Amino acid sequence: MSAPTPALHPHEPHDDGLHGRLNALRAAVLGANDGIVSVAGLVMGVAGATTDRGVIAVAGVAGLVSGALSMAAGEYVSVSTQRDTEGALVEKERRELAEEPEDELAELTQLYVDKGLSPGLAGQVATELTAGDALRAHLDVELGIDPDALVSPWQAAWASMLSFTVGALLPLLTILAFPAGLRAWVTVAAVALALALTGWLSARAGDAPVAPAVRRVVLGGTLAMAVTYGIGSLLGVGLA
Repeated sequence: MSAPTPALHPHEPHDDGLHGRLNALRAAVLGANDGIVSVAGLVMGVAGATTDRGVIAVAGVAGLVSGALSMAAGEYVSVSTQRDTEGALVEKERRELAEEPEDELAELTQLYVDKGLSPGLAGQVATELTAGDALRAHLDVELGIDPDALVSPWQAAWASMLSFTVGALLPLLTILAFPAGLRAWVTVAAVALALALTGWLSARAGDAPVAPAVRRVVLGGTLAMAVTYGIGSLLGVGLA
């Protein structure tokens, strides 16, 4: 009877798509956090200068649209560059395997030796992996690239734009929904709660301590709102 297969730790998922999903979640959380903080700071600054709801709305919508488009464009350019680089590395590795198979096998063997395997076992592992899928073996060990999971620029751009928009809508709608005497305080409270949630999500996604992550984003966001509101108040007094 063969020995039973050891069970993986249930709290440690090991499927191949985990890394990509965690990165997508982190990007979404960061995009929402950006939208919350940037638009909250903008509308609080304008609210410090004027009580005119129309002016605040125009400023907030402009900040939301420009920020979302900027996030999408920046993410598209960044991820396109990354994908082009990864694609070039895949083609280079494919060419080297076709032109210098013996040298590539020796290189793969040495990589496993560098990871701690004995030369004999490293050679056996490299040979078996090369027989199965040489390109995938080299990309994984040498470059850390999965050829089936290259990042999508359009997907990243849409995800960033959507998460930024969702985050930005919270302070914008909150500050417009309340009268002048309450809007600043209610907006600060709503933004602080939303930032605490994004801090919690980012910490959970990375299996990191929750309290420091929450503290950082809440303090940073409330400080940004306080500073912009103070500047707006000073400008409002000066222009009055």
